[in-house]
Amino acid sequence: MQHELKTRGILLLTVALVLLLPLRIALAQSEDARAAIEAGNRKFLAALSSGDAAGISTLYATNAQVLPPQSDIVRGRQSIEQFWKGVIDSGVKGATLKTLEVERHGDIAYEVGTYTMAGEGGKVLDTGKYVVVWKREHGQWKLHRDIWNTSTPVPGK
Repeated sequence: MQHELKTRGILLLTVALVLLLPLRIALAQSEDARAAIEAGNRKFLAALSSGDAAGISTLYATNAQVLPPQSDIVRGRQSIEQFWKGVIDSGVKGATLKTLEVERHGDIAYEVGTYTMAGEGGKVLDTGKYVVVWKREHGQWKLHRDIWNTSTPVPGK
C-alpha cells in the first residue's frame, strides 16, 4: 500500500512538472525579452538625448511603423528617422520610459508603459502611455509597431 501511494505521488508530481514546464519556459522567455526590451529602451533614450535620429531609426525593424498621435502612420526606417528628427528639432531633448508590462509570444513581444518627454532644462513637455510591439529580427529585439498617446489634458477642457 505504501509503495502504491509513493508511486502515485511520484506520478502526480511528474505530471504536474510536465504540465508546468511550458509555463516556466514562457515566463523565462518573457523575462529575457523584458531585459532585452529595457536595454533597447536605454539605447533609444540615449540616442534621443544626443539628438541622434539616425541612431533611433536603427532600433526599429525593417518594416516598422510608428503611429504617433495626430499624425498618419510613419512607415519604414528612413521615414521613421525623419519623424524623430522632427521631434528632436521641435525641442524634445530627452525622455523617460517606465515599462509596466512585457509579454512574449515567440519572436513577438509587446510592451506597455508610460513616458515623460522633456525639453530644454528638463522641462516636462508631455506625459502619456504607450504600447510597442517588438519583433526579433536577426536575433535582436526591434521596435515593430510603436504607438503612444498623451495623458495631458487638452487646454480648456
